[in-house]
Amino acid sequence: MSVFDLKLAEIHNRLQNKQLSVSELVEHSIQRISDTDDKIGAFLTLNEAEARKEAQALDAQLAAGGEQGLLFGIPAGIKDNIVTEGLRTTCGSKFLDNHDPIYDAAVVTKLRAAQSITIGKLNMDEFAMGGSNENSAYHPVRNPWDLERVPGGSSGGSAAAVAAGQVYFTLGSDTGGSIRQPAAYCGVVGLKPTYGLVSRFGLVAFASSLDQIGPITKNVEDSAYVLQAIAGHDERDTTSANVEIPDYLSALTGDVKGLRIGVPKEYLGQGIDPQVKERVLEALKVLESMGAVWEEVSLPHTEYAIATYYLLASSEASSNLARFDGVRYGVRAEDPSNLMDLYRRSRSEGFGAEVKRRIMLGTYALSSGYYDAYYKKAQQVRTLIKQDFDQVFEKFDLIIGPTAPTTAFKLGEQVGDPLTMYLNDICTIPVSLAGVPAISVPCGLADGMPVGLQIIGKPFDERTVLRAAHAFESQTGFHNLRPALS
Repeated sequence: MSVFDLKLAEIHNRLQNKQLSVSELVEHSIQRISDTDDKIGAFLTLNEAEARKEAQALDAQLAAGGEQGLLFGIPAGIKDNIVTEGLRTTCGSKFLDNHDPIYDAAVVTKLRAAQSITIGKLNMDEFAMGGSNENSAYHPVRNPWDLERVPGGSSGGSAAAVAAGQVYFTLGSDTGGSIRQPAAYCGVVGLKPTYGLVSRFGLVAFASSLDQIGPITKNVEDSAYVLQAIAGHDERDTTSANVEIPDYLSALTGDVKGLRIGVPKEYLGQGIDPQVKERVLEALKVLESMGAVWEEVSLPHTEYAIATYYLLASSEASSNLARFDGVRYGVRAEDPSNLMDLYRRSRSEGFGAEVKRRIMLGTYALSSGYYDAYYKKAQQVRTLIKQDFDQVFEKFDLIIGPTAPTTAFKLGEQVGDPLTMYLNDICTIPVSLAGVPAISVPCGLADGMPVGLQIIGKPFDERTVLRAAHAFESQTGFHNLRPALS
């Protein structure tokens, strides 16, 4: 068995029993990246020297019998829109090609406190805008299950790195499905926490009312470990929720008896691949055999979710990305004739096509004469979508459906068709608009590619989400399937 197949708890035991050292873990990770990343392209920046230095310090601490953090010695990767002090953070964009942050994001500070080791920064769709990782300004990421297919996006690098065994866990960001969809495509576990549970301080903003940081791991137990380490209130983030953080690991009992599950008919209808639907129904039978009960429900405003999301997210992106002007940091056009020319040329040269498309759409939606017709109306529909979830959760503990309507598609297959690309998020976007937690766990294969099961919970009820996901995982073992590359 490879050390990459071990759970975090098993690694902790081996470290404690001197069967493994932190330095060995780090070297395994660095070597694995060296062996595979020319094929996958998951990393944009490596942190080898500092990682080795930190590993030596933790080994010395271990030898001295010092106290160990929750993620002690575990090599991790960080999505490249989460700032890291002194370690280049580009957001997958040429605009920030030379950007070395002067502070750590809140989640990075928490990972340091938990004594995890950052191996490097992970590739992504530029400014998190995309669903295939083909919008990276540097190079696309390839799916370890099939190098001719996309890994999903925008956290494609984060999911591919875990699937390929390059690191033990990663952090991604999820705006409309950008943790869950790539996790599904790559056959790993991806958790989007409740909006506000994890601080967004230090996350380069795309759509501030939707963005949320979460873990991508090999199994549900590891996801609970990472969430335990990064969740919590942060005064620097005005949207951070001041709620008590429970013990997530204690929720992993393997028992789902009596859990009431709603299955939206909209998530298993037109546009859902028949094999994906079949895997989801098989997963429901597994949960049913364990004592859970389920029935069909309706989320009637789902059909409006895509339009609502892209109006709101693009409008917020238009506002957030206005800070990139060539004056303070990032790309700066040479020899501008005046200030407006500096703005225009810096943005033209620094931003890619998808980012420009969304800025234009958002600016239009926010412009005088169109605000009420588009942005305000989208906010009203968002409320209706949230109410759909509230009504279902009055009777049910969880909502379950597919994470994505299909398995991973071929590279280049949809990149020229933005509308089709947007429709790939039909199962994840409503969850983001409602701000509720959801996890994607592997539930089998379709034509040799992973299928993701999406388990959705009530606000701040990550314990029930993790409980159901862990129970399903323990009965099936789909999370143990590995791509040939790993």
